Amino acid sequence: NTTNIRGDGPVVFVGFDSYCVEVVPAFELEGNRYVVCDTKNGGAYKETAPWHEIVHIDEADKRNTNNLRPLVRMLKAWQAYCSVPIKSFHLELLAIEYIDQSAWRDKSLLWYDWLVRDFFDYLIRRANTHIRIPGTGELMWLSDNWKTKAESAHSRARYACVYEEQNLMLIAGDEWQKIFGTDIPRLVTL
Repeated sequence: NTTNIRGDGPVVFVGFDSYCVEVVPAFELEGNRYVVCDTKNGGAYKETAPWHEIVHIDEADKRNTNNLRPLVRMLKAWQAYCSVPIKSFHLELLAIEYIDQSAWRDKSLLWYDWLVRDFFDYLIRRANTHIRIPGTGELMWLSDNWKTKAESAHSRARYACVYEEQNLMLIAGDEWQKIFGTDIPRLVTL
């Protein structure tokens, strides 16, 4: 039961006590494409290609040693825990752009500290730029209303990496929890 329902562009947000559901009403076209109504700027219809987006993510995960999806899950944990005002879909696309050129893209989980640290640096540099949507080629504006939270996360991730190099794992774990919340363990043993 909810009374917290609002629209934002093509998305209808339905807020519940512990989570929010995002619904996008759409009309199906041929070729796995859809038309959605965007209520911003006077309203317009726009074409989307969600299946192209799914394939884009699948292919990126495969070519990066299955490191993309765990990274995206971590970024969404950061987004939720720190109330970061960036769209999840944008985080996914930015993670693909980043991991495709990352030095850590084909490494094991032991390198995730550096992978995450460097993602935040990449994200900061993407403030006030556009990102291209797979399938339609549409450019979407990224703004910078999330940049200070990314800068904070990057700073904490840098400290956590230094603490790990000094074998100060509990202090490093404290820094990681400030980014991702207490749902992640403070100390990980492999």
